[in-house]
Amino acid sequence: MTERRVRARELDLPLGRFKPGRHNAITDVEGVLVGHSTIIRGEPGKLVVGEGPVRTGVTAIIPSDGNIFNDRLAGGAFVLNGAGEVSGLTQVVEWGLLETPILLTNTMSVGAVSDAVARSMVEQYPGIGNEHDVIIPVVGECDDSYLNDISGRHVREEHVREALGNAKSGPVAEGSVGGGTGMITCDFKAGIGTSSRKLPQVFGGYTLGVLVMSNFGKMHNLRVAGMPVGEVLAEKFRDMPRRIQSYGSIIAVVATDAPLLPHQIHRLCKRVSLGIGRVGSYAAHGSGEIVVGFSTANVVPRRTRKMVYKMKILLDQRLDPLYEAVMEATEEAILNSMCMSTAMAGVHGHLVPALPLDEVRRFVDATRPIFASVKKHPAQPAMPAEKDVEPDLTRDDPAAPIATRGAEGIPYPTRAPGDDDD
Repeated sequence: MTERRVRARELDLPLGRFKPGRHNAITDVEGVLVGHSTIIRGEPGKLVVGEGPVRTGVTAIIPSDGNIFNDRLAGGAFVLNGAGEVSGLTQVVEWGLLETPILLTNTMSVGAVSDAVARSMVEQYPGIGNEHDVIIPVVGECDDSYLNDISGRHVREEHVREALGNAKSGPVAEGSVGGGTGMITCDFKAGIGTSSRKLPQVFGGYTLGVLVMSNFGKMHNLRVAGMPVGEVLAEKFRDMPRRIQSYGSIIAVVATDAPLLPHQIHRLCKRVSLGIGRVGSYAAHGSGEIVVGFSTANVVPRRTRKMVYKMKILLDQRLDPLYEAVMEATEEAILNSMCMSTAMAGVHGHLVPALPLDEVRRFVDATRPIFASVKKHPAQPAMPAEKDVEPDLTRDDPAAPIATRGAEGIPYPTRAPGDDDD
């Protein structure tokens, strides 16, 4: 009997203190669309380059309700370890703007995907390269060669168009779909995963979402909600053949409706690395941990008669809740990519098992009494209450907690009123 696959949250894992959005997906950020094209052909067995077996695909993330070329957004990125590629990233970082969809695929298909996106956008906007500047599509990759005939380069223009055309809001398909079809995480089948967080109004009420194409790690490193599940499972799967030459990689995409400048998006992308580390990555020598982010709060129009463009900006010292939220969402997105994937066999008969959810449940149930015995500090609720009032950061009150100065020169307290001394 095949084990029913569920998302990580349905395993009743402790996945952070902030609540997810409606769909617990990157599409909870208004205007963000996601589409997939999945390519699975051929029975598992001997690799014949150009013929298969094929286990790959394309995933498209499209901001601005599909009009990202005209309605450009503030963008940024962070590279934790650079043994990977996201084409077009240098321009995103240089200009602080995102002006194309973000596509995810396998390593050998970056060129084909970039070409197909360029062709599609030129058809939609004929002025590109003439009336308008040229474009450099943003395309990220991971190596799926353990399961897929990667050298056969089976991703074609029609698959890219399918992913773009299928892109929609709402729930996002996860696991072995799109660019994640042939991906592996900690020696278990993984692929595409997503998660979101909705901040309480006291922290701005912003929504943040993360989507990952997860393909990193070794089994013994796996952590699930902080618990060393991988060390337990490694003994059970000790005789299982697994990939040896590659540690793998991960590409993450962050979206938020918080009004952030490019340097703030860069800082937010850095914290994605902490979420990746929570699941067990140490950013190995041959791994690529690359993060792309954007904010939907300010649309930078391609055409305007104005000389100055005004933007809403979140103060830097208000970023901490977003940092915490993006770390939580990244961890959950990676776990979702594993929880929603089934076992898959591919080239050379390589078989990658699914994460055994029943084993994870048993581990969580065994440790639950430990967590239940932890007494929460009353001044640090598990979930920030809507009625909480954040201290006024600008008041000059000699009775207030000790103040220091942030980069903006605004005094802020080092302790929240009511915190007890240690």
